[in-house]
Amino acid sequence: METDDGHDRTGERAEAELSFPARLAIAIGATVVAFATAVHLVMMFLHVAPPNTISKQHAAAVDGYVYPEFEQNWKFFAPNPLQQNVAVQARAELRGPDGRTTTTPWTDLSAQDGAAIRHNPLPSHTRQNELRRAWDFYASTHDTAEHPIGLRGNLSEQYVRRIVAARLGAAHDGQPLLRVQVRSVTTPIAPPPWSDEKVDTKPGYRLLGWWTVTGADLPEAKNR
Repeated sequence: METDDGHDRTGERAEAELSFPARLAIAIGATVVAFATAVHLVMMFLHVAPPNTISKQHAAAVDGYVYPEFEQNWKFFAPNPLQQNVAVQARAELRGPDGRTTTTPWTDLSAQDGAAIRHNPLPSHTRQNELRRAWDFYASTHDTAEHPIGLRGNLSEQYVRRIVAARLGAAHDGQPLLRVQVRSVTTPIAPPPWSDEKVDTKPGYRLLGWWTVTGADLPEAKNR
């Protein structure tokens, strides 16, 4: 309702109709929300801010509040983000109908995943992560001579071999796979035009040995 002076009295009347306990509860609720918001902002600021006297003095309290629910682990904002592209490629040794063996050209499995993800609003989780995580698993459990480190090394080899066998076997009309070979191609990313940094963008290769494919490595073996 609008009065002669142009003011809307509806809200004022509704507020006046609230009982004192109701107004008190609203005031207390608003105060609690404002206080909780202020505490959250202060804690997050101390967590992400450079080390200082206050953050060091109250480090235990800040960490206890932040972890694990509010952990800041966004690699997009990392001070040293990944500056290279890593592609996983593979080739296979096949047995033809005449019994002769042939070696296929290198297939860029990472490029296949990228093509399947690009422009796809709902990309497959497998396409996004399976090959990439498998290669990271292998690289972290092998030394520079490709010797496995610990018990997980052999498991990572089996994991990568099965992924490659499934991909290449499906791509060659079911011709028997005898062996597969994997390599990674690491290409440094060129710096932006405004940077004075000099980077050699020549790709580097990590070539693994040939792996014999067994029946357990093939998808159809699960149904036997």
